[in-house]
Parts: sequence; structure tokens; C-alpha cells
Amino acid sequence: MSANGKTLQEIYRQPAVWAECLRMLRTLDIGALVKDRGHPGSEWVFFGCGTSYYLAQAAAASFTLLTGRLARALPASELLLYPELSLPSTKGVFPVLISRSGYTSEILAAAEVLTQKGIEFLALTCDGNELAASTGRVLQLPVKEESTVMTGSFTSMLLAMQYMAAKIAGKDNFLAALDELPATVEKLLAKYGSRVEAFAKRPFADVAVLGQGALYAIASEVALKVMESSSSYAQFFHTLEFRHGPKSIIDDRALVIGLIADESAVQETKVIAEMKELGASTIAVVNRATAETRAAADLVVELDSPLPSLALSIAYVVWGQLLGSYVGLAKGLNPDEPLNLTRVVTF
Repeated sequence: MSANGKTLQEIYRQPAVWAECLRMLRTLDIGALVKDRGHPGSEWVFFGCGTSYYLAQAAAASFTLLTGRLARALPASELLLYPELSLPSTKGVFPVLISRSGYTSEILAAAEVLTQKGIEFLALTCDGNELAASTGRVLQLPVKEESTVMTGSFTSMLLAMQYMAAKIAGKDNFLAALDELPATVEKLLAKYGSRVEAFAKRPFADVAVLGQGALYAIASEVALKVMESSSSYAQFFHTLEFRHGPKSIIDDRALVIGLIADESAVQETKVIAEMKELGASTIAVVNRATAETRAAADLVVELDSPLPSLALSIAYVVWGQLLGSYVGLAKGLNPDEPLNLTRVVTF
């Protein structure tokens, strides 16, 4: 296992960061933080930019699955440019604004729009800054991240949103499952980190990341990490949708990554197998691998955990983070200094 560079170091130390966040979350008064917005009449809408937008999608899916109440996710730019479409009704709406740094321009502009409309919102952040100062409802996590691309901040903020949703829904078993996550992934990193590093040395021209359900947002983030860290072109699709046209890109220079949940493993594995037959290199990240999975994938990352699928969604993203960084290194790039990117987007 090679973990040179701050980005890789931050990827590998995520389990310890999650454990610290969980200790903080156990001391947090969730009821006081959400106040009157925890009841079924509130519509939670998650906003973010870039990685934080995919985090918003994952948080909305988690909130819906844990509470049974539909939540939405939107890029902050949609609220700025198309407010009537984003929030056609402001009655009962509860926005959650997500920003690692707390001073992303579009998020701060969204906060100003909401304030002008008299809409209270929750700020989810790591660094705090102007976003934390813009509202009385702040969830600031103890995550200090130096890398340009978001790694532990993404997984920790998603963990926090899952924790909050489970608290609101009274899902004590799910909260207990989150407590098991750091130790689970720590063991997996020791087992699979070097295998991902070796696999990343293969040459790829196109990358497609596939996922369904709650893992679709994770697939989106995995594709972004591959793009950011290695300057490779990567796309993301719902797994079964990939058969409806996008598979035309598949040849022996393509890599297909399948993020496969237990609930849909049979159908999704068939897609990965088809792409391998068409010549693609394939990776399957799956909770429990079957003989069909092993036949369909050149690299299998098996989580092999009794934890609920939704709690494991955080564990699925780690391998995309690693792959992106290791592909970047294999191409002679520095994942700590991705091309054309800065740690914070401002205008």
C-alpha cells in the first residue's frame, strides 16, 4: 500500500475521521438543531456545488429512505438562476446548504437568497467561515482537510446527514450500524488498497461508473474523483440505463466500475458481465460477491459486511477516491495539485 501525498493520506485516514465525527454527533442536540423542521410537514431540500452537490443527492436519498419522507437535491446554481423552479413553494421548505469551506460563492449567494425570502436553513460545513455565520442552524464537523479534492469531508458530511436522519426517524439500529463503519472500512483499506493501486496502472481511455438507488449519487462522486485526480474523462449512469445507448463507447480501452448493492446485485452484475464481454476492463464494488460477480469483474472489492446497505454507501466511495489518485500517479500527475482546480470555487 502506497499513501504518499496528502490526498492519499487523507483518503486512508477517513475511518479515524469518521470515528471523531461520530463522537461529536453523539453530543449534538439534533432536536434543537432542526427545531420545528423535523416533522413530516417539512420538505428538506439539499443544496451543494460539485462534490457537495453529489453529497446533497446522497443525503436526500438517505433522508428519504430513513424517514420515509421525500427529499430533494439541487445544485446551488439552480436556486440562483431558476428560483421559481427550485422552490415553487416556500411553505414548509427546509433547505440544507452544504460546503466544505463555508465560502463557496454559489452557496453563499444561495444563503443570501434564502435569507431575503425569510427561509431558515441548516448549514453543513467543515471549515465554517461565512456560511456558518449566515444562519443560526449550523452543523460544523471536526474535519480538517488540506487536499484540493474532497475526500474525508464528503464521507463525513454524508455520515452526519445519515446520523441526523436516523435520529429524526428513531432508527437506533441504524445509528449502531454507523458506529461499526470506521472499523469495517479500516480493515478493507488494508486488504484492498494495494490491489486498487496495482489495477490503476492499466491504461484507460474512457471510464463509466454505474450505480442504482442510493448508490447513483455515489457513482456520480466516484466519476468526479477519477476526473479530478487523474484528468481522465469519466461518466456516471444508472446501471441498467447504460445498456440503452451509452454502452456504444465500450471497447478494450474502457473501464466500467459497478457499485452494486445487495438488493439489485443479480441485475446489475449482468450489466458488468456484458461490458466485460464487449472488451472493457471491469471493477465491481459489492457487499457480497457471488461466482457471477467474480466472473464479471477484473477486480472485486468485497465489503462483506452485515451492515445495512444504506450505511455502507459511504464505504463504496472510498475505492473511487483511491482509484482516481492512483491513476493520476500512474499518468505522472500529482493528485494533490489537480489541473485547473482550486480548493474553493469563488467568483
